[in-house]
Amino acid sequence: MSGDKSGALLRMENMTKVFPGVKALDNVNLDVMPGEIHALVGENGAGKSTLMNLLSGTYTYGSYEGKIIYNGEECRFAGIKDSEKKGIVIIHQELALVPYMTIGENMFLGNERGKKTSIDWDETYNKADEYLKIVGLNESSHTLIKDIAVGKQQLVEIAKALAKNVKLLILDEPTSSLNEEDSQNLLKLLLKFKSEGMTSILISHKLNEIEQVADSITIIRDGTTIETLKKGVDEISEPRIITGMVGREIADRFPKREPNIGEVTLEVKNWTVYHPLYKGRKVCDNVNLKIRKAEVVGISGLMGAGRTELAMSIFGKSYGVDISGELYLNGKKTQFNSVREAIENKLAYVTEDRKGDGLILSNTIRENTTLANMARIGRFGADIDKDLEIQLADEYKARFGVKCSSIEQDAGNLSGGNQQKVLLAKWMFAEPDILILDEPTRGIDVGAKYEIYNIINELVSQNKSVLLISSDMPEVLGMCDRIYVMNEGKIVGELSRSEASQEVIMAKILQSSKERKAI
Repeated sequence: MSGDKSGALLRMENMTKVFPGVKALDNVNLDVMPGEIHALVGENGAGKSTLMNLLSGTYTYGSYEGKIIYNGEECRFAGIKDSEKKGIVIIHQELALVPYMTIGENMFLGNERGKKTSIDWDETYNKADEYLKIVGLNESSHTLIKDIAVGKQQLVEIAKALAKNVKLLILDEPTSSLNEEDSQNLLKLLLKFKSEGMTSILISHKLNEIEQVADSITIIRDGTTIETLKKGVDEISEPRIITGMVGREIADRFPKREPNIGEVTLEVKNWTVYHPLYKGRKVCDNVNLKIRKAEVVGISGLMGAGRTELAMSIFGKSYGVDISGELYLNGKKTQFNSVREAIENKLAYVTEDRKGDGLILSNTIRENTTLANMARIGRFGADIDKDLEIQLADEYKARFGVKCSSIEQDAGNLSGGNQQKVLLAKWMFAEPDILILDEPTRGIDVGAKYEIYNIINELVSQNKSVLLISSDMPEVLGMCDRIYVMNEGKIVGELSRSEASQEVIMAKILQSSKERKAI
């Protein structure tokens, strides 16, 4: 039990953290009670992850102002190892697992079983299997990480934390890459841990999940603490949380748009794509779809349905092998054999992996913004007109509302939502007519989502076509004029906005799975 007079297990007092040109935290206070699930919410850039990085020792003592009091003792962590010795373990949004190592090896990496000179592999794998059982993961600890789905990888991270004798578990956006079923399973696991006395801090933009499991909710805005809401004392609802996060009410999560749909711009016929590594495995199977001018078309489906593979294969064959089928642009048969050809034909693809494939994190906002259309800032496509580049990058920063010290700030130092805005700005700078958006709002807050939805509506008002891939069903239903349902590489349904609902989409997916098993 805590030695703190307030009964708090954790107190963070007057936490202040300054990065070059930016005050990320300004006298933030946080009290976490023993055995509770404490949610930390706020817009991207509010300071949530920064605060947790101070608590975990990622940012070491001396690099910030304020006090961390845990179990009644002031802690001055010189690194992650120090916080883990106290039982404080953080699981970051980007999972820290090595793909070509086994589950067991990953679970005890840096925390090896055995003697100083040798690893006891029997103990490693036996212990790993024990922890996998606790988190409900039915996989052998000898399985390679690359061979299990993202939802299972998230459970491996939690098992890894348990192996460190975790007392206070910090989860940063744990369900951002998970489908609904995996998300619910993870939340149930957190509730199980709570019933056993574990304390958790949960950072999430999925407010319905926060509402479902949190005992307390601390809202941070612009690096300061706004308030803490407690279940059973305060009103806890999505509108109430949103008001605290953004400082205003958002009456409608999806901005209104009057459809004015035109002619077909892109048509895909009998499109089949094979996996680049597993020979003979189809990832897209005889797909047919159309996108029209001034239309937002959605692709809904479970993880592994083949949505990203479809998008990337259309975008200059940037994924897959033995690609067959026909592609029509404005009624004319065509093919894009490279990403350059796709861009030259006014097609853009905003990847779901903004950090890995979308942005060069070590480059500035200015450099990232202009990357997809260098000819626009080059004299005769060669020398870069630096003044023009600065002018245009500043214009796009303002247009997309990127919060930063300047366009010379590295993209890697931005929050997730602001990185997403830079990624969108990069592809808008390429002046596309057709834009494929792959999970454009994953891991970003409700305010930033609303801004991106407005950008989408602005694009279609200019007669652009948008293909929206999203695992967020309310987003697909709220933004799209027409929805394709995809499952196991096939299109298994096409729905108008008026026909579509979460129940209808899931019924299409389940029915197609049953039919496939029956064959």
